[in-house]
Order: sequence, then structure tokens, then C-alpha cells
Amino acid sequence: MDDIDRRLVELLQQDATQAYAVLGKAVELSAGAAHERVRKLRERGVIRRTTVEVDPAALGQGVLAFVMVDSSAWMGDSADAFAAIPEIVEAHVIAGSASVLVKVRTATTEQLQDVLRRLYAIEGVSGTQATVALETFFERPVSPRA
Repeated sequence: MDDIDRRLVELLQQDATQAYAVLGKAVELSAGAAHERVRKLRERGVIRRTTVEVDPAALGQGVLAFVMVDSSAWMGDSADAFAAIPEIVEAHVIAGSASVLVKVRTATTEQLQDVLRRLYAIEGVSGTQATVALETFFERPVSPRA
């Protein structure tokens, strides 16, 4: 990726609805050239998908928790089981005292408790430790300039 590609990614992260003419002007390319660069970024997997960012609380998902999942077995082959729980918005196999870290969004702590019950139903899960976030200072996308 060159500097123009990085700038295009940065601009799209700020607002993915920008017209190619606007993007092109920002990086001193024609609309067609900007479109072609974005197409190639998609083909190479740099841009995985285009989506919108929503306020979870506005959708009734105001409880945010991070859950460390302990296991009695390797969990690296359990992605589908974690993905089957819709309240889990991220799941990561990790190194350390736990095996998996999941990010969970629910409307209530009672629903969070239900998610924890369903986690225990996944084969190999032996324990959980949940941390509820009281406030989020910020969340940021990966910087194309890093």
C-alpha cells in the first residue's frame, strides 16, 4: 500500500458513503482512478467490507462486557460455537490465563448472564470471567498509517 491507498482507507473509515469524485479530489486523482484503487483494495482484502457504525445504546444494547473464557481444551476450532451466540460481537483466541476473549453487547445484565450460561454449553469451556464496561471513552478503527 502506498500513501494514496492509506489516505483513501482513512477517508473511507471516516465516511464510507463519500463519492469517488470527492475521494479522488482529496488524494489528487480522478474519480475513476480513485474507484479503481478502492476496487483493488477490496480485491486484496485490505477493505473487508463496508458497513455503518451505530450507537449500541440507541439499539437497546447498552451493556458492554468483555468475557475471558477458560477452557479444558484447545478452543481454536470453536469459532462456529462462539459465532452462534448473536450477542457476541467479537471473539479472539488469546494467549495467557484464558483461552478466548469475547466482547458481548446486551440490553440488560440478565441477558448477559444468559450469554454466560450459553458459553458454558460450548464444549471445552470450563469457566468465565466477565468485566462490565461502565463507560467507553472511545473506540477507533485500525489506522492505515500505523
